[in-house]
Amino acid sequence: MDDTTLAVPPLRQVRGLVKLVRPKQWAKNGFVLAPLVFAGEFLDPASASSALLAFALFCVGSSATYIVNDLSDIDGDRRHPRKRHERPLAAGQVKPGMAFGLLIALYAVLAACWFIVPSVVSVIGIYLVLNIAYTFVLKHQPVLDIFTIAIGFVLRVYAGAMALAVPVSGWMFVTTLCLALYLAAVKRKQELSQSGDQARKVLGSYSVALVDRYAEMSATGALVFYSMFVMSARPELVVTVPLVLFGLFRYWYVVETMDGGESPTDALFSDWQLLLTVVLWVAACGWALWPEAVLV
Repeated sequence: MDDTTLAVPPLRQVRGLVKLVRPKQWAKNGFVLAPLVFAGEFLDPASASSALLAFALFCVGSSATYIVNDLSDIDGDRRHPRKRHERPLAAGQVKPGMAFGLLIALYAVLAACWFIVPSVVSVIGIYLVLNIAYTFVLKHQPVLDIFTIAIGFVLRVYAGAMALAVPVSGWMFVTTLCLALYLAAVKRKQELSQSGDQARKVLGSYSVALVDRYAEMSATGALVFYSMFVMSARPELVVTVPLVLFGLFRYWYVVETMDGGESPTDALFSDWQLLLTVVLWVAACGWALWPEAVLV
């Protein structure tokens, strides 16, 4: 008998629903807060509230995309040696009907918030459409799959800028794109190394050497463009460049020696040096921009 047809205890259902929205992955939505920091408005209560609302709404939107992905991949996840235990739908912790109901509720929240912050919700709407296209079409297209993931991070930054009604430097956009391409390429490399082309169909179009070159090019681009952004637009942030360089080095070390990288958030929270680097980078940005923030 299929385990999804068995009665599931209420507490297990609640836990399954929490896992379904993947709260640990909300760390990726921290990119929404980047414009708040770089605009020097993090001490302004109104700006901070607007940015945090955008962050919360992006968490709602990203959780909706995870549910769509899990619903579409439920059969494949049941055959996967790890995902059949980790994914609530595949493991039978949550029934598809419940997941669909939660998905509708999340969409309803976003629709209601359009009347409050239409510019932010419009960006999230683009993100949702992009991820639906990714789930059903683009994730099977080599190179396009990696770029689709990366564009999702760029949209996070753009949503943060819309929340504050501030322009975003082109350097910030291209830096975010390169960093996201780096993370996506490393993710593909780890999937290939650990599962071969069995994890997803598109992996059959890649090789470890190819995605390694993608990762190297993207990491170099992220460092160069971030440094150019700092030197041209925010010279007071030059102290953060060594932290970015160390973070890239450390993340690669975690990937190569600790089998991290398939999930950037897992790699972040499992390595104290990497997590400390992020905390120090945020603190350094706050310290460097503090005088300007006080004057706003």
